[in-house]
Amino acid sequence: MAQQLRRLAALGLALALCLGLAACDGSQGKKPPSISPEDMALIERQAEGFLAARNRLPELAALVNDRNWVFTANLIHGPMQEVGREMSYINQRLLPADRPEAEKRAAALKTAFAQLDEAAKLQDGDKLRKAYIKVASGFGLYAQVLPAQVQQDLKQA
Repeated sequence: MAQQLRRLAALGLALALCLGLAACDGSQGKKPPSISPEDMALIERQAEGFLAARNRLPELAALVNDRNWVFTANLIHGPMQEVGREMSYINQRLLPADRPEAEKRAAALKTAFAQLDEAAKLQDGDKLRKAYIKVASGFGLYAQVLPAQVQQDLKQA
């Protein structure tokens, strides 16, 4: 009986120590993770290029509607070609928890661009239209993973 009481007391002491250590881990005063000012500046710079490409979507839509194969490809490979690189730089500076979703959305947008380019090469109007819809929605989806400060800047521009 005395041995069982000692075990119970030791278990109680161990439990109290565990709870005490957990309560004193220092997480109460800890700030949530945040993006450094340097990283935020880089994200904002890269987001400007992303925004410039997004602002050309109406022009791209007109080319798609006109089934203008050559100028569609020219726009993809010219003014819009840097979007992938810009998203890559942005993704590297995001918080670690946000990176997987950003990478997924960036990959989807790049795939949509590749499909659009392929449809233009094949001169397939139906595929071109469907790919354009994916590109346009890809821009919107990727913009959602940008930090709130950058999203606000994108809305104002």
